[in-house]
Amino acid sequence: MPIQRFAPMTKRFPTFDCDAHVAEPPWIWERAKEWLTPDEFEAMKASIWYDAEARSLVVNGRASSGIGAQRVGGTPGLVNVLSLAGPGLKHDIQRAFNVRNLSPETALNAEQAAYLDHQGAYDPKARLRDMNVQGIDQVMIIPSDIDTYPWIQSAPGARAMCKAYNEWAYDYCQEAPERIFFAALLPMQDPTYAIQELYRVAEKGCRLALVRPIDAMGNYPIQAKFDPLWKAMEELGIIYGMHPFPAMGALKPPGYTAQHSPAELIHKTCASSGLQHFFLTNVQNFQAEAALWVVMVLLSGFFERFPKLRAGVFEASSTWLSFLLDECDKTYKLYRNERQLPPLSRLPSETFYQHCVTGFEGDEAPPSKLPEFYENILAWSSDVYHHDGDDVWRALETMRGCDLPERYQEKFLGANARALYGIDPPKRFITDRVTEIERPDWWPSDEEVQRSLIAEAALRPGARR
Repeated sequence: MPIQRFAPMTKRFPTFDCDAHVAEPPWIWERAKEWLTPDEFEAMKASIWYDAEARSLVVNGRASSGIGAQRVGGTPGLVNVLSLAGPGLKHDIQRAFNVRNLSPETALNAEQAAYLDHQGAYDPKARLRDMNVQGIDQVMIIPSDIDTYPWIQSAPGARAMCKAYNEWAYDYCQEAPERIFFAALLPMQDPTYAIQELYRVAEKGCRLALVRPIDAMGNYPIQAKFDPLWKAMEELGIIYGMHPFPAMGALKPPGYTAQHSPAELIHKTCASSGLQHFFLTNVQNFQAEAALWVVMVLLSGFFERFPKLRAGVFEASSTWLSFLLDECDKTYKLYRNERQLPPLSRLPSETFYQHCVTGFEGDEAPPSKLPEFYENILAWSSDVYHHDGDDVWRALETMRGCDLPERYQEKFLGANARALYGIDPPKRFITDRVTEIERPDWWPSDEEVQRSLIAEAALRPGARR
């Protein structure tokens, strides 16, 4: 059997992954009757339902919606980008499998696809095993289909979906409640429903509530109608989790022509420019949604009105933040006398430092070169099991390559996230990296991986010169 080997590494502190993902499995719908009232179940069934026979998510009557989070177990000829980045599945190895899938002769078979579909995305026992290899001591789990839920047109249906997901996520965490924590979905279609769900999950110990920063169905999340929700978050001490995503807009209802996200403009520009690769839009669309939200909450005085509210900015990297905060400060100083809103009591950057934490990923080096700026506002995100995810050891390689002192490493990789969520460190934590993983015979060799990294390897065989 091939052995995948890694350089030995150690760490002397517990880590916390502030943004990792689950793939919402079919049994959320199979078990929905356990968690919902009959009326809630019917509302969910009419609004968002998984057709197990067709393996299709039906949303607002439209089949084949969403991004396929429910297709667990792997699909021959494909890699599931939502459950791919398990232990050792580095990006160059992922590419080797994608190159294999370009040809029917070498494409993944059912057994191989199932092996690469990491069950930890929907099975907590498997996740804990993976966490032990990846150096992750504690984790906050976040759903994957977050471009779908804001577009559920029925508010009762959205409320039922959020309740069912939150119940499943809570059960998932009970396998190791001192290590796994869940971020709650809120039905932002109706502020009253969102508040009710917030109080319900708070009783289960939830520390974080997710809000997508988009104008879905005319519901941008800093509108005045949501003020009672933010007050409830203040009262409960629950963190406002701002999580962007590619703005595909596939579930926009007929006749809905408004732009719902700055990321949508980026997506359309790439498409109209003739760029074929969808993931090229990921370079900017996550940052675009996050940056717009940051500017709006800081310059509108949002945190002046909700002084006890804290927020996490997830999956948008963080290198852009220093420039953006500087621009916000300059803009406020230049135009404060022309401002038509109440004056701010402090500079926008000072407000961010007091109220917000930003996520970053392990291959992102600039924060390690500006430790004083990021000292108390940076929290590591693995993005596991999504295709771009990676482990603690990758983050440590980046930080140590920048000669970042260990006290900053400890803050960035765990302490800041725990301080944000109010979570105690684990009594025991992982110290040593697993240096060997036994792989099946069909695992790509180093030579195959290197061949796959050549640009021409990404072309289908008939298109290669």
